Amino acid sequence: MSQKIFIGSDHAAFEEKQALAKWLEKQDYEVVDVGTKTPERCDYPDYAKLVAAEIQKDSQALGVLLCGSAVGVSMTANRFKKVRAAVCHDANQAILSRQHNNSNILCLGSRVTTEKEHQEIAKAWLASEFEGGRHTQRVALFDDLGEKA
Repeated sequence: MSQKIFIGSDHAAFEEKQALAKWLEKQDYEVVDVGTKTPERCDYPDYAKLVAAEIQKDSQALGVLLCGSAVGVSMTANRFKKVRAAVCHDANQAILSRQHNNSNILCLGSRVTTEKEHQEIAKAWLASEFEGGRHTQRVALFDDLGEKA
């Protein structure tokens, strides 16, 4: 059984989301695209909320969110309890976000990183695991701060 990944974006990252979803499927991940389904203008919080809600329901699932900068989708997703959305602009940030912060949503910016970089970042993020240890207590300190919904 392959890892389930929920993916979403706004219009600014629509093309990049489509490309990354296709790439993830080729890597044998089960990709669930929550939208947007067209390049027409839309609001990124709508899609960030959908991915965050799925991650809350399934602790084994992972998420990927894209918008122009990655900041907006991360700010939205991080309002949800037990969601740890990390903005990553390179593979090292992606690795550390998993190893030290147990991130469960990767946030990528279409205006700050390329499609090739998205693949490299996602590959590093997906290959990394939470180290636990001293990081467990730190993650617990913020893990329950978000919304109850």
